[in-house]
Amino acid sequence: MPDNSAESADGEKDLAGHLTGIARALQRQRGEQETMDAIVHAAVGTIPGAVHAGIMTVVGRKEISTVAATGQLACDVDQAQFDTGEGPCLTALFDQLIVSVPDVVNDERWRAFGRRVAELDVGSMLSFQLYVQDEDLGALNLYSHETAAFDEESQHVGSLFAGHAAIALASVQEREQLAAAVHTRDLIGQAKGILMERHRLSADQAFAVLTRASQHTNVKLRDIAEQLTMTGKLPEPGR
Repeated sequence: MPDNSAESADGEKDLAGHLTGIARALQRQRGEQETMDAIVHAAVGTIPGAVHAGIMTVVGRKEISTVAATGQLACDVDQAQFDTGEGPCLTALFDQLIVSVPDVVNDERWRAFGRRVAELDVGSMLSFQLYVQDEDLGALNLYSHETAAFDEESQHVGSLFAGHAAIALASVQEREQLAAAVHTRDLIGQAKGILMERHRLSADQAFAVLTRASQHTNVKLRDIAEQLTMTGKLPEPGR
């Protein structure tokens, strides 16, 4: 009899190596959008049954959008979910880590959504929750033209892939947040320098001027500093 356990071990080893390569490729992306675009294209080439892929996000549990997709089908299906307020991607975002839909049109869980996508060339879907950060959420969604296109292997591989993708996204988001923080610090430093030279203020006094301007105009301190460095002027209250 063939040694199925050995074949299984070899398959897992190959998958692990493939996913490691994907993780490294994702980490080489320069920004968050580039990373998300790379994720959806890598998903189609990695997860069995996937013909299209997309990433859906929710900001503040209110603003829902498709931020990356391999084709128009993903966008059209997501739009149907936006319009009906239901569907597997939204369920994956808010309620479950994995949502499998063998027959999209006839699934009883989302009847309104099923009616909306009846004219679209989508047979089955598979969705994975990517992250939950306070009120912000993200999901990786896979689409196939055929019904029952995703099996247990798809879920297994997809879960591993989603884990790598989530780490890559978190890493690039952290890098961008750090870069933004450094840029903000530099802007505020430049703005303080302008005020210190112009009005012979100390660093603390200059920072207090910026803070008061932010409070009186209801504008973020960073934006106050940016305006001052670009125009040489502070915004006036009520404008």
